[in-house]
Amino acid sequence: MDSNNGILQKLKRYLPQIKKYAPLALVVVVLVVTFATCGRGEAPTLEDPEPTTIESPPPSEPPVDIESPAPSEPQIDPEPDPDPEYTGPFNPLTGLPTETDFTNIRPLAIMINNSYDSLPQLGVSKADIIYELLVEGGITRMLALYQDVNDVGNIGSVRSARHYYVDIAQSYDAVYLYAGGSPQANTALASRNITHLDGNLYTYIDIYFRDTQRLNTLGYEHSLLTSGTRIALGLVSHNIAMEHAEGYQRALSFAEDGTPQDGEPALGFDVRFSSYKTTSFNYDDSDGLYYLRQYGNPYRDGNDSVQLSVTNVLILKTMVSHIPNDSEGRLNVTTTGSGTGYYVNGGKYIEIEWSREDDYTSQFIYTLPDGSELILGQGQTYICIIPNEYDVSFE
Repeated sequence: MDSNNGILQKLKRYLPQIKKYAPLALVVVVLVVTFATCGRGEAPTLEDPEPTTIESPPPSEPPVDIESPAPSEPQIDPEPDPDPEYTGPFNPLTGLPTETDFTNIRPLAIMINNSYDSLPQLGVSKADIIYELLVEGGITRMLALYQDVNDVGNIGSVRSARHYYVDIAQSYDAVYLYAGGSPQANTALASRNITHLDGNLYTYIDIYFRDTQRLNTLGYEHSLLTSGTRIALGLVSHNIAMEHAEGYQRALSFAEDGTPQDGEPALGFDVRFSSYKTTSFNYDDSDGLYYLRQYGNPYRDGNDSVQLSVTNVLILKTMVSHIPNDSEGRLNVTTTGSGTGYYVNGGKYIEIEWSREDDYTSQFIYTLPDGSELILGQGQTYICIIPNEYDVSFE
């Protein structure tokens, strides 16, 4: 009993302190009990939410080390091969490509009327080369050269020969078509080895014909025509040899661009043949051609009204004189020997020299001031042969 009383006395002594620290003691007791309970595995008094289940991704294969390709240089399209040089056949009178090989084929040379009252001419716009020369009375006449007449249509009107036209036709080894001729021309044709088809002869009636409309409007002398079809058939039916003799070589040379390098401007010019006849040329830069005018009007082809245009113009100066004692006032025009002149192409002109040997079969040779060969531009050519005393003013 004494011991219990002792304990009570001690509690009383410490009671004030116990009261003071009772709340703290209570907290401690609660914490002790809580941790004790958790330690025994008992569920907590507060419900926790169920944990969220996160599925792990399936194990992947280890990454493969793939080397990135080295950056390549940008691809550059190769330049296209240049067009191969053309090696096919050419028209020997123009230098232009053709489907048919005419290298050894004789051309045709046709006399064309050019008096004002005979116009319009037919088929001249398709001639490869045209020569214009004086005849009596101050008028001119044309010699039209064709390498191929199949697509030309009607040609004419066909007129009579002069001996200097025979000279020119023979220089090309051409088949010469005409209708009658001067005494000098007839002598030349009879004495030389040149194929000639006279439209005044009944023999060649299949090659020539009289145009009814021209007979009624222009008269008999301006009505004789031929055509590409009639000529082609007639050459066969009359068994005309159309191949050059072995070894024949043409003198003309051509280039794609025949503009004279050291040329002077020639955008327009007039070529005077006489006080009566002048032919005018005007350059068109858009197509590189010279367009012709005569008798104050555009020089047109009556087949299709196309105005004549050419790539090259040659102006040859020579001696022109009257034949002594000729009652018709006929002329001598010198086509052999040598002389001066002009070459016009691409809006420019240059002085040239021409020459031709005195054997009638020789061809015209054209040279530049330095003695080198004249190279024509590919295309049609118009050649004016004028008296020495006339000159040309170029613009």
